[in-house]
Amino acid sequence: MTLCTLHSRACVGISAPAVAVEVHLSSGLPALSLVGLPEAAVRESKERVRGALLNARFRFPDGRLTINLAPADLPKEGGRFDLPIALGILGASGQLGAAELDDCECLGELALSGALRPVSGVIPAALAARAAGRTLILPRANAEEAALVGGLELLPAEHLGEVCEHLAGVRALRPHPQGSEVVTAPTVADLREVRGQAQAKRALEVAAAGGHSLLLIGPPGSGKSMLASRLPGLLPPLSEDEALESAAIRSVSANAPFDPARWRERPFRAPHHTASAVALVGGGGNPRPGEISLAHHGVLFLDELPEFDRRVLEVLREPLESGHIDISRAARQARFPARFQLVAAMNPCPCGYLGDPGGRCHCSREQVARYRARISGPLIDRIDLQLEVPRVELGALLAPSAPQAEDSATVRARVRAARERQQRRAGCANAALDPAGLERDCALEAAGVRMMEQAMARLGLSARAYHRVLKVARTIADLEGATRIAPAHLGEAIGYRRLDRAAERP
Repeated sequence: MTLCTLHSRACVGISAPAVAVEVHLSSGLPALSLVGLPEAAVRESKERVRGALLNARFRFPDGRLTINLAPADLPKEGGRFDLPIALGILGASGQLGAAELDDCECLGELALSGALRPVSGVIPAALAARAAGRTLILPRANAEEAALVGGLELLPAEHLGEVCEHLAGVRALRPHPQGSEVVTAPTVADLREVRGQAQAKRALEVAAAGGHSLLLIGPPGSGKSMLASRLPGLLPPLSEDEALESAAIRSVSANAPFDPARWRERPFRAPHHTASAVALVGGGGNPRPGEISLAHHGVLFLDELPEFDRRVLEVLREPLESGHIDISRAARQARFPARFQLVAAMNPCPCGYLGDPGGRCHCSREQVARYRARISGPLIDRIDLQLEVPRVELGALLAPSAPQAEDSATVRARVRAARERQQRRAGCANAALDPAGLERDCALEAAGVRMMEQAMARLGLSARAYHRVLKVARTIADLEGATRIAPAHLGEAIGYRRLDRAAERP
């Protein structure tokens, strides 16, 4: 046999397009040509494969080898094609039969000893292999991750020799069992540990119930970060499709360690305020997901919000509306999902103590205005709930924990019931309602219309802020099991627009 073709998968964004690895052996002076738009790591696979074949006791063929990675216009990167290239060389040189090659896909990086090393982007590849109805051969270190994709036969191996023995019918690889341990109880801290802050806890529950964004404004040490870290524990568990989508993003990222045993947990990302725009939304020459995509179906916490570079914060505006981010480069384009829940925290002024009864703040009105102006109006407009988190008094800190204080499990039960109402009614959380759903589910009675007219006139709400108030009011009604938005629900939603209150602006 002089021509052998194998199936593999590239990694583009969170998709895994099919790649045919075609190996042709012809007579002539010994040479090896690798074509098909390979990047540096793929071009270097020639030497890795040569060493792996020789150390695995195979013969590297004499003659001219041409390896084509098709389609030719799709950029190829990484060491994921080492295994199919090695198998293709063995097949083209007659050292390996081709009977089983058409029914499987394979990927994996080769060590010079022939051992298989793990690669990134395994979950997208497993999803694509399942859709194609093929078996997936992969490094054993990737097996637990790929096993999250049900309905797929996985054949993990530790060495090139094991794969060759399997394909030759000498010793079959043992299929990896499907599924993984699912952690049902959140591992985050409990809401009961937060002392005081009843209004902030209520806002946290509303945000969790409707998927709303939240901004906490308060002095240092008031519990803003503590509250934000409790939000994942209030959210309902991910569905299987949501968990797989979130896991696929982490699978292609080199910056997010992936634990298959905790794949059903909501992600919580908290980048430092020195993060760049590329780190936050993704990018690079070969586009990779950023923090907003790693927080997909979870929480993105931005502490010290005004300390972020303003240009970095502005890139959040479109993903907050659309739920995805498009990364465009000269030669690459990729779309990453980014349906995250934004929670931000900030001080009320540069020193952090504006309004402190002890008179600790000496910031002028101009200094406060410049500090708050670091966050643009359009971004603030997109944050559904904005509220103050006051300083916790010493008595609340010293008092023993109240037995009637609600824990995360109690609040999570109410949140889950509200989310189920939203799913039955609209198929999505209230924060994601489209204009048609907003008109259908958030209709106001006469008293509510009058209340909104007064709020629009007094606070100068934009059309976007008006719609977000309606969504929050709908969530508050869902928490109470109400079918209609009452004036009390609407009043509470308006009260959460802290930075829209003209009388309190600096």
